[in-house]
Amino acid sequence: MQLDHYSTHFEKHTFPITLVCENVTNAPNIGSLFRTADAFGITELIFCGAQIPLGRKMTKTSRATEKAVKHSVETEINDVISELKRKGFYIVSLEITTQSTALTHYTFPKNTPIALVIGDENFGVSQEVLKSSDAVIHIDMYGQNSSMNVVQATSITLYEITKQLKSN
Repeated sequence: MQLDHYSTHFEKHTFPITLVCENVTNAPNIGSLFRTADAFGITELIFCGAQIPLGRKMTKTSRATEKAVKHSVETEINDVISELKRKGFYIVSLEITTQSTALTHYTFPKNTPIALVIGDENFGVSQEVLKSSDAVIHIDMYGQNSSMNVVQATSITLYEITKQLKSN
């Protein structure tokens, strides 16, 4: 029998993960990131950039999760990264580079808060943020395409991180 929202018995859990979004500006993607953040029990969602649409188009996709997920909008991502590093966060950027490590081969720290940085839909994570990162990871791709939607990639990555942290 299929369960509905009221009959599931998932254990509520919050993980020491902050999702930092660099110039993610597509309203449906932002709404979906709220749903993903809620589903994976992350601590906070930080949107960085000048034009972050948190209006009606976003809420159509978020399904009210923006009310449950702690979030903020900041202009300068470099200031956010510096502050998170000062607070002891381990900075992980999700981006395909010549030096990135496959998600399936990466072990996340278990006793340190993690900031997962995702990049904008067209240009990814900036070079400056990549240089500030403690690790850069990617998702192996087996088809013709070399990238996927930012929300899909974030969901896959958060699944792996929370799976590793939960096995602690």
